[in-house]
Amino acid sequence: MQKYIPVLRQTRLFAGISENEIAAMLDCLQAKSRRYKKGEYIFRQGEHLDNVTVVVKGSLLIQNNDYWGNRSIVNTVSVGEVFGEAYAASDSGAMPNDAVAAEDSAVVFLDVKKLLTVCSSGCKFHTLVIQNMFFTLSEKNRKLMQKLGHISKRSTREKLISFLSEEAKRQSSKSFSISFNRQQLADYLSVDRSAMSKELCRMRDEGLLIFEKNKFTLL
Repeated sequence: MQKYIPVLRQTRLFAGISENEIAAMLDCLQAKSRRYKKGEYIFRQGEHLDNVTVVVKGSLLIQNNDYWGNRSIVNTVSVGEVFGEAYAASDSGAMPNDAVAAEDSAVVFLDVKKLLTVCSSGCKFHTLVIQNMFFTLSEKNRKLMQKLGHISKRSTREKLISFLSEEAKRQSSKSFSISFNRQQLADYLSVDRSAMSKELCRMRDEGLLIFEKNKFTLL
């Protein structure tokens, strides 16, 4: 657990708290860490959560599979980001999605009841963590609104332009890499992979962009 403290120090959840203070808080929050291989499930649809999860290595895909096995990617969770807080309350119901390791990953689990309740020992930084959780939720809602903006576009091209434009702005460069492979990008944008690949080739031929695997340059 100690080796993950520098990573936790960089997260929004522990913003403003020193590494020594985080180390002292981890026992209070009953923190546990676990590693996962690529493709392993951290949580499955239908499970009930009692922990908040912080990714300290790798990344996760939050995905949903319908009755016929069609997959859609709801969100990604990268290093330093939090997952599970929306489903960890006692009356939140079961998980509607799966959380899968997109690559070899490690996560830290924090007891949600301990996290949201100021401890009896009067830990002066616990209140700050609760405040940080609010800002974490706000940031996550912003990302979901961005995704809704992408998938609400009518055509595959419009969805691609919306997503790639946002990535260029976020990374402050016309050349950038995305965290998705082709199938994952299609699942995220809710489009057919074959149709999306053809549209990307058309956009390249029209001089709008160039790409190689997950690397893009907007022209």
